[in-house]
Amino acid sequence: MTSSFSTTRADRGETDETGETGRCRMPMGLDIVVSGTAPAELPGAGRPYPSRRAHRLVARDSGEYLFVGLRGAADVRGVAGVRGGSDVRGGSGAHGPRQTEDVFLGPGDICFYDAHGPATLDFPERFRMKVFLVPYESLGLDAADVARLAGTPVPRVSRLGSLLSPFLSELADTASSSLPPVGELLAWNAVNVLATLATERLGRDATATPDARTPLRARILEYIDLHLTDEDLSPETIAGAHHISARYLHRLFQDEGTTVGRWIQRRRLEECRRDLMIRARGGRTIAAVANRWGFMSATHFSRVFRAAYGMSPSEWRDTVGRGTPADRR
Repeated sequence: MTSSFSTTRADRGETDETGETGRCRMPMGLDIVVSGTAPAELPGAGRPYPSRRAHRLVARDSGEYLFVGLRGAADVRGVAGVRGGSDVRGGSGAHGPRQTEDVFLGPGDICFYDAHGPATLDFPERFRMKVFLVPYESLGLDAADVARLAGTPVPRVSRLGSLLSPFLSELADTASSSLPPVGELLAWNAVNVLATLATERLGRDATATPDARTPLRARILEYIDLHLTDEDLSPETIAGAHHISARYLHRLFQDEGTTVGRWIQRRRLEECRRDLMIRARGGRTIAAVANRWGFMSATHFSRVFRAAYGMSPSEWRDTVGRGTPADRR
């Protein structure tokens, strides 16, 4: 399926009743919201659930602030706008009153929040916010990670903040005007950047009894990415490299609702699609791209590519290549 982008009133410079000046839906389940006013809450996902922990984000200086809303993959199509109301603010009930925790931010800071229970804001009347709504699964996270990340800022003056805050800000400004091939790369880079930020935050802020599977899973996923081009990449080689049993490896992926084989195939397909896009006007054949990323059978590659993206590899290449000859295989 080709990448699709939809924008709201940002293209025309208008605002709506929520204060949003722009929303851009990008590939990989990423939505970007830009606003120049002061809403009561950050954008949220559908189906809010009660939580005993709420956050109030506090800032006293005007300027630009960046937020990362973590939601489930099932909520990608049901994102709500900036909103208020008791359904997301909590209150009392079966789970008791929510405990509000203040988080103080400065201009340029990047702050994670749980999109199922959007944080309230105590900000100056005029400020600019840029919000990245992304499925936490796309960042290699689980629900427990979301709870740990919510309300954790990446300061603009930190090492990562000084590097990534300007990048994310610029990406938010240019995403809505990007053509699909460029937008695909932007979304890819944005998700990778946000995954890096999440990993850094989890490592720094881990408290109490850490989940041993989280760093192990991160190392395994990194290992898979580094060895995608290896023909012999398999559960056995991955397990051996990490000194665990293949059975335990399968259990780690089973807990995430997938299998080792499916994850490897998914990552290989993503790299092939990206390679075909980048090299649409180059001389590398589809078979060469498939072989580079571990697909030994061109027929099998074409079949799984179509199943994943709704078009053949050549159709994808020709679409993003804008006129690349369709018979270059």
